[in-house]
Amino acid sequence: MALLFAPECAPFAIAAAVLAGLTAIEMLATVMGFSIMEFLGKPDFHGHDGFSGYLSWLNVGGVPLLILIMLALGFFAMTGFAIQAVANAFWAPLPPAVAAIPAILVAVPMVRASSRTVARLVPHDETYAVDLDTLIGRTAEVSLGPLDQGLPGRVRVKDQHGNWHVLRAKAARDQEPLKVGTEVLLVDRTADVFIAIPALADPAAADNQSFREQP
Repeated sequence: MALLFAPECAPFAIAAAVLAGLTAIEMLATVMGFSIMEFLGKPDFHGHDGFSGYLSWLNVGGVPLLILIMLALGFFAMTGFAIQAVANAFWAPLPPAVAAIPAILVAVPMVRASSRTVARLVPHDETYAVDLDTLIGRTAEVSLGPLDQGLPGRVRVKDQHGNWHVLRAKAARDQEPLKVGTEVLLVDRTADVFIAIPALADPAAADNQSFREQP
């Protein structure tokens, strides 16, 4: 335990602290209806030569930038602590700059491998796959809520290609809050925020109500 707070482990402790901070901030932002992951998005670059080729090898652009940063911080910290623990057991802890070199060399391929796995698990962002308007009229499930007329929550919906998307959504005006797990119908949207009603709501009743948010 003492090694965790030793000066020779400072770079790895800082990386672990930044990772913990980003995780806490993202969780708090998600509860409030925002997301750092959405804000940063996915880097957009072209080419497979030189530096762009290296970024492509790392799967930059294949996963949200925040996830890539968190993976890099986590593997760098974990590898660095392991290197210093082994060095301390057999001789003495290495200077921070010396230990950081093998930590980076080991962390980079681990980030590449894990990011490719994450890319298959994380739902695609709606702006990278289909026109948002094509999702109106589809049935979704509330994944972060409840949905009301306040801050947007989140819903999961499948597009016409069978891909899942996570969307920001609110309940329609005069609609009771929609709890997590509720099936909802996406009936309209204002910018990137969708308007939802219960999936079992009477379509005729929905036609008689205005769901578009006023600016």
